[in-house]
Amino acid sequence: MNRSGILPFYMAYPLPLYYQQEDSVTRDLEYLQQMYPAQARKYQKIIEEMLDRMDYEGSMIYDEYPDKWQIYRLAQLVSDRIKEEEGCDTDNQETKEFVQVLIFYEIYRKRHINRNGILKF
Repeated sequence: MNRSGILPFYMAYPLPLYYQQEDSVTRDLEYLQQMYPAQARKYQKIIEEMLDRMDYEGSMIYDEYPDKWQIYRLAQLVSDRIKEEEGCDTDNQETKEFVQVLIFYEIYRKRHINRNGILKF
């Protein structure tokens, strides 16, 4: 009997393997985010909440080239909220730049996630 024309099941339907790979990428990113320092995790939660409110069709976070000044303003709002919640001074330049980097990362993640919650690279 000639079995050369028969494909194994895993080769006939490769799509589940694609999602398995995407799932491992998502798990890796989530694991690495858990390893952030405590202060960075607090900032990231605040940034996620603010960007979730901005997650609608036509939002500036989905512009092809987001405006630098709008992102700077968003970073200023995040810094003000951190200052209000924690009572700590976030006016130093390093903290503002750190918040901006976290905002860029969260915008990137939101722009590359599809409706099923799977990251697209």
